[in-house]
Amino acid sequence: MQTIYQVDAFTDRAFSGNPAAVCLLDADQPDSWMQSVAMEMNLSETAFLRPEGERWRIRWFTPDMEEELCGHATLASAHILWEQGLLTRDATAAFASRSGPLGARLEADGSIVLDFPAEPASARPLPDWLPGVLGLPPAAVLWVGRNRLDYLLELSDAALVRRLTPDFAALRALAAPEPFRGVIVTSRGDAADYDCVSRFFSTEPSVPEDPVTGSAHCCIGPYWAGRLGKAKLLAYQASARGGVLRLAMKGPRVELGGRAVTVLQGSLLA
Repeated sequence: MQTIYQVDAFTDRAFSGNPAAVCLLDADQPDSWMQSVAMEMNLSETAFLRPEGERWRIRWFTPDMEEELCGHATLASAHILWEQGLLTRDATAAFASRSGPLGARLEADGSIVLDFPAEPASARPLPDWLPGVLGLPPAAVLWVGRNRLDYLLELSDAALVRRLTPDFAALRALAAPEPFRGVIVTSRGDAADYDCVSRFFSTEPSVPEDPVTGSAHCCIGPYWAGRLGKAKLLAYQASARGGVLRLAMKGPRVELGGRAVTVLQGSLLA
């Protein structure tokens, strides 16, 4: 019998931020079982944790597939390790993942800081099909880039980022010839508190818009750090649920800071 939790990540309020399931494994489980659990939970991500020496093996599944990197489910996982007393408050959470070693530390104020690889984007021409799919005029796109996971578009203003209504079916169809995970749209912040705002549109049918995307900020952080000349940033992801991330550039790594709230605990009987 496995214990499972649901955690709202990158928020200090229940029912906001990005929900993730965290399943603590007491033994290896088949990939097919983990995929079935993720389908049953029907959240953007379900993380599976298994102790491996002094670190934790972490894997992330959407309802459709296994992911290579997920920020909010990693933050949720670290939150559970400390909340359940599986780590002392002064210990670092060390994870082994498909994207290499990841870490997390607990701050005195209860926030969690993730240590992730930077995923900077390289400049690319604007694909002809992308403005129409996103529902925006090409002139509103100030910069276009691509990393191994996503497209990154800087738009002319935050109001445009907030009101976009993409054609998700078209986005999924157009991803088939040139596979990519999703499209990040971002702009300078529209409030004094935030350096940048963003949204993330996915090519996965089960997650058309991700509420708060930690891994996308591994790209957003380096981009805005260069544009604004700042090593530390406060970012807001402007989905319906919304979420706040503190970003710090550390060479080839990015620190992603945020809070988390547990909203559900249960046992898997199957």
